Amino acid sequence: MTSHLFEPIQLRGLALENRIMVSPMCQYSAVDGSMTDWHFAHLGMLANSGAALLCFEMTDVEPIGRITPGCSGLYSDANEAALRRIVAFCRAHGQAKLGIQLAHAGRKASTAAPWDARKSLGPQDGGWQPVAPSAVAMGEGELVPRALTRAEIKVLVAKFADSTHRAERIGFDAIELHSAHGYLMHEFLSPLSNRREDEYGGSLANRMRFPLEVFAAVRAAWPEGKPLGVRVSCTDWIEGGWDLEQSVVFARELKSLGCDWIDCSSGGLMKNQVIPVGPGYQVPFAERIRKDAGIVTTAIGMITEARQAENIIAEGRADMVSLARGFLWDPRWAWHAALELGVTPPMPRQYLRARPAGRTDVFGERGHARA
Repeated sequence: MTSHLFEPIQLRGLALENRIMVSPMCQYSAVDGSMTDWHFAHLGMLANSGAALLCFEMTDVEPIGRITPGCSGLYSDANEAALRRIVAFCRAHGQAKLGIQLAHAGRKASTAAPWDARKSLGPQDGGWQPVAPSAVAMGEGELVPRALTRAEIKVLVAKFADSTHRAERIGFDAIELHSAHGYLMHEFLSPLSNRREDEYGGSLANRMRFPLEVFAAVRAAWPEGKPLGVRVSCTDWIEGGWDLEQSVVFARELKSLGCDWIDCSSGGLMKNQVIPVGPGYQVPFAERIRKDAGIVTTAIGMITEARQAENIIAEGRADMVSLARGFLWDPRWAWHAALELGVTPPMPRQYLRARPAGRTDVFGERGHARA
C-alpha cells in the first residue's frame, strides 16, 4: 500500500521523509529565556516520534517578547548555548529534522503560565509592560500595551535577524515565523489591533508592512538552501477583522519574498472570538491558500486520526500536517499512523522489539524494520 502521508517532500535543500511535523508547543519551562533539562526530555522524546520535522517551541527575539517569564528566547549567548546543547542531543539520538519558531508575543506578553490561569503580570509580579502596534488591550482585564515607535519597529526587525543568525550558528534546519494567534506580527495585520495612522497601519499594504519586513530580514539572514515558513491565523473569527481573503494576499506577498510554506491556523487575537472547533476545522484554510497563492501549506488543528491526515494529503488539501496535542498524548503517533497505513514506521533500532505481536508484514521475524 502506498501512503501519501508518508511520501517525502523537499523544501529547498531540506529533504523530509514524510509529511508530518511536530508543531511548536510552548512548555513555559525556560529560565531567563534559556531552555532547561525539561526540554531535553520533551524534545528528545519527540525527535524519535516518527515525524519528519520537529519544530521547537515559540522562541522570542527579546525578553519582553515572551508570553510568560518561563518562555524560551533566542536573544542572548546563554539562550544560544542552552539551545545548542538540546539540538546536539536531538541530532545524536533522534531522527527528525529540526526547526525553530521565532516570534514576539506583542500585547499578549507578560502573563503567568497556563496552569496559573494566564493572569496578567504587572511589574510588581515579575512582569513588564508589553508593546504592540497600538495601545489597545486584548480585552477587559488585560494589560494595555505601549504603542511601538517607528524607530522601535526597525530595531525589532533587526532583532528577528539577530535571532536568525543565532539559529543558523546552532544548526537548525528550518525556521517558522509566528504571525498568528494574536502575537505581534498578527497584531500588525489585523485592523482590530492595529489602529496606527502611519505607514504601518490603515490599508492592507500598510498592515502587512512590518511582518513582510521581518520576513525579508530573516530570509536575508538565513541560508539560501534552508527553508523558511510562516504560521498565519487565517481569520480572526470576528467580523471586520483579519480574514481568509487577506491571508491569501499575504501568502502571495510572502511567496514573492521566498517563503517556503504557510502553516494555516486561526484565531487568538481577541477574547470574544467564536471558533467552530471540530475535526480538521482549519483544513479549508490550507486548501484555499495552497490553491490561490500557489504555495506549500501545512494543515493544523484537530487532526487526530491517521486516515484523516492521509486523506488531507491525498486529496490535495494541504502538503503537510502538523500535530501538537496529538503528540503530547501519543508521542508515537507517527509510528501508529504508519502501521495503520501499511508503512514501516521509522523506529530506532533499540525499540524494534516493541513491535506489535505478529506484525511480520511490517517487521522481520527478528524485529528488524524492513527497508
